[in-house]
Amino acid sequence: MNTDDTPFADRHEAGAALARALAAQHPRAADTVVLALPRGGVPVAVPVAAALGVPLDLVMVRKLGHPSRPEFAIGAIADIGGQVVTVDDRAAHRAAVSDADFDAVHRAELAELYRREKAYRRGRAARPVTGAHVIVVDDGLATGSTTAAAIAALRSHAPARITVAVPVGADEAVARLERVADAVVCLRTPEPFYGVGQGYRDFSPVTDDAVRAGLDAAPPAGR
Repeated sequence: MNTDDTPFADRHEAGAALARALAAQHPRAADTVVLALPRGGVPVAVPVAAALGVPLDLVMVRKLGHPSRPEFAIGAIADIGGQVVTVDDRAAHRAAVSDADFDAVHRAELAELYRREKAYRRGRAARPVTGAHVIVVDDGLATGSTTAAAIAALRSHAPARITVAVPVGADEAVARLERVADAVVCLRTPEPFYGVGQGYRDFSPVTDDAVRAGLDAAPPAGR
């Protein structure tokens, strides 16, 4: 656990720091791919993929927010090549949400996930991950729900190894993901943890255009 609470300037600086840490642990390998969780994970992942000299692609995920408190995660969904995985965290967080309300949130977020995938990929095929070392990158971990859903979806495609890499996260979320990923690299776990935003001086929303620009600057997914 690293309780350093010094914020990064922005996602790009955080990604550069994460890239240095990963480069020391993971030499360049032809079978490595970096998968970013859009939108916030993309500007973090761009310098990581560049430093390792490997392709950058997306793993499509959406948080399932509480109907009356959308910022409070009650689960997540992920889609990898048409394989949709749902993580239901209602019991873990003692959220009193009916099945009907959960299903309504699920349908809405699934529709948004597909909208974003179409907007970001623009017909570009997803990077194959079978047998690959997959590095899953996001801008931070609060509950770990979305990343857990991504890992579950990725496992169905039999990657050789899954490493989760984030600049900042809650200690509990890191511990949760250590149980399902092969490795977790988290640069800072400030205590007390209030939210991912506390790890950045500039935590401005990432736009769809910024996601597309990040993908365009990286090697194509099919290369």
